[in-house]
Amino acid sequence: MAASLTAIGCKPLPSSFHGSWATSFLAGEEPALLSRTPVPTSVRVARPRRPSPRMGNVNEGKGLFAPAVVFVRNIVGRKRFNQLRGKAIALHSQVITEFCKTIGADGKQRQGLIRLAKKNGEKLGFLA
Repeated sequence: MAASLTAIGCKPLPSSFHGSWATSFLAGEEPALLSRTPVPTSVRVARPRRPSPRMGNVNEGKGLFAPAVVFVRNIVGRKRFNQLRGKAIALHSQVITEFCKTIGADGKQRQGLIRLAKKNGEKLGFLA
């Protein structure tokens, strides 16, 4: 290789390596010692801990209407508040269903609109 580089006018790079990769060892180590070194067959890596699933709204306490919703829930009581919320959600779903009948949307589109209403309710804080 060095001869071919010098033939085209390039000088070989200076190196302290003399020999081949097959015969090079660390200073003072013999090949027999290197072959006896135990090699780990597998490495255990701990899995990251996942947070436990949380029931409820991920946007709890967030949103424009969240303070008002929490205020009413504290005054009325959680049980009565959940009954009123259920009635309001059912009424809103009926309004969406009637709207879909009026415009001729199928059941899949109606279901998509109801899911969209739920997402918007979460973002605005109605489900806080």
